[in-house]
Amino acid sequence: MNTQSDLLVIGGGSGGLACAIRAATHGARVTLFEPRELGGTCVNRGCVPKKAMWYAAEWAASQRMAAAVGFDVTPGALDWPAFIARREVYVQRARTSYARRLQKLGIEVVPALAHFLDPHTLRAGGNDYRAPHIVIATGSRARALGVPGAELAIDSDGFFKLDACPARVGIIGGGYIGVELGGVLQALGAQVELITRSGLLTHFDADLGHELGALMQADGMVHHEGCAVLAVTREGAALWLDCSDGVRRGPYDCVIGAIGRVPNVESLGLEAAGVALDAQQEIVTDAFERTSADGVYALGDVNGKPALTPVAIAAGRQLAERLFNGRPEAHLDYANIPSVVFSHPPVGSVGLSEADARKQYGEAVTIHRTRFTPMAWSLAGREGKTLMKLVCAGVEQRVVGLHGIGPGMDEMLQGFAVAVKLGATYADLLRTVAIHPTSAEEFVTMG
Repeated sequence: MNTQSDLLVIGGGSGGLACAIRAATHGARVTLFEPRELGGTCVNRGCVPKKAMWYAAEWAASQRMAAAVGFDVTPGALDWPAFIARREVYVQRARTSYARRLQKLGIEVVPALAHFLDPHTLRAGGNDYRAPHIVIATGSRARALGVPGAELAIDSDGFFKLDACPARVGIIGGGYIGVELGGVLQALGAQVELITRSGLLTHFDADLGHELGALMQADGMVHHEGCAVLAVTREGAALWLDCSDGVRRGPYDCVIGAIGRVPNVESLGLEAAGVALDAQQEIVTDAFERTSADGVYALGDVNGKPALTPVAIAAGRQLAERLFNGRPEAHLDYANIPSVVFSHPPVGSVGLSEADARKQYGEAVTIHRTRFTPMAWSLAGREGKTLMKLVCAGVEQRVVGLHGIGPGMDEMLQGFAVAVKLGATYADLLRTVAIHPTSAEEFVTMG
């Protein structure tokens, strides 16, 4: 069978769904290929279940803070199976919602792997599908550890399959996945050790990783920096890590590998379509998500651009607007994209880091920062300070980077990201009346 469509979308994750739905609303005939669950990594093995676990960890910490300020409560452990059941009900609702939306719009869903026969033809489930436009949105997967004994460890997918909180956990990697999972497990009762080659959150402003490390260690987490894991071994029920500094670390009940992600491109037959990859095996695209093959596009985690769900969604929608709604210049502006790490406490960042700003603007960079103890922490006797930081450039001190760590940073960043996107200056922030008492006011009162 040979089926003709206006648009073929490979991948039913955030980017693929957004592109397919927007194209269909403009009247395009769309076929979407997804052999697994609708929603992709974000809904099933990423953002959504991760945020649920983050909430559980926050509530655990709130119990302890409530007891510290005088509430007649005794902090208790999470009923892990009961909470996981609630989490999965929420995830299932999201999948069902997507399925209904696709059905309503007349989008054909093919539950099979698809691969290219040529730039305008895919084969899936024994059938051929043709369209003038094909979008690759197959996402990414956890990078394998690649050391002896790696099969003894789990990755972020394995974390979501845990049926109880392990008592002792070793996490390999200090990126956003490592610190997020580590923070959740530590707050829920585990003793967590982070093992990293370098610092934490090295792709963010350096001050953020430094401050997060200090706060996590104040909460009892251990960080072994400057250490590469050479092997994972088991002795009885315990796991151990052989490290490059000559130290054998453990014992652990669970080891989690969190060393990044790799694009899902191997099964696509890209060579048949003439789609080029870079040295990292990411699909090469231009500012309009176009690949090296005419009529073939790639978005989301497969193209090396910021691997964030809202980025994939926005890029997918803009692509559909350009192809099917008569907007030839529509494309996503990748400058000043806000990003939050759901660590404990959360980290937020938009714009340039201090280091990147100095590379771009040289001596014309001015830094404003403040550190303080939030009222809730002070009342509960919790140690530690948060950080708010502005990176400004030029005589007018335009805010080119805004960074922070602390309670509520995940929610407050969105509004400040608008200000940065619009070119706000340091003086603009100072002219804004503060909301008191809040943490957010620190961004508009820095001296």
